[in-house]
Amino acid sequence: MDYQSIIDKYYPIGEVGGRSDPQPPRSALPLGSSKNLGGSALRKLLLIHSRQVADRCLKIAKAHPELRLDVEFLEEAAMLHDIGIFRCDAPSIQCFGTEPYIRHGYIGGQILREEGWVRHALVCERHTGTGLSREQIERQQLPLPLDVRFEPEALEEQVVCYADKFYSKTHPERERTVVEAAQSLEKFGQEGVSRFLGWAKMFE
Repeated sequence: MDYQSIIDKYYPIGEVGGRSDPQPPRSALPLGSSKNLGGSALRKLLLIHSRQVADRCLKIAKAHPELRLDVEFLEEAAMLHDIGIFRCDAPSIQCFGTEPYIRHGYIGGQILREEGWVRHALVCERHTGTGLSREQIERQQLPLPLDVRFEPEALEEQVVCYADKFYSKTHPERERTVVEAAQSLEKFGQEGVSRFLGWAKMFE
């Protein structure tokens, strides 16, 4: 899979979309990766965030060979997990679409299914919080379908979901600690916090 070509398709390198906001600080780019950052502020932000998540995933895979993670898939999925954000209404992170942001994983899943990448689509759908149960969706009346599973199952899905929690697109220059990441999940309920801390024991 060429994940960059998919990103380029939905976030064109030459497109500015009428938004000329400044590029997020290059200090937020891990491991010196800065290629393909041309284009809109949203594209730049997406690439920085996705690379942060992907690099953390790769670090986990290297530190835990016993998990036998699919490293190639892990990087691809991490780079594409937020592919659906451009269709959402979240102006603070340069998203000027119409959909509620809570749907960005579901939208990303639809995009990747249309592209023929079903396994990668599952990562999109299952990375919000530490996963969303049917009970949560019903209780909170979230605008998500009840016939789709939004909780990570495969180890690679769990790793991407976990790594994502350390980085905010609102403040791409910051990396959360385990404690800070856990605190950011409190809005999803204690079950999500406990799941995250369980992952921390497994992946750190």
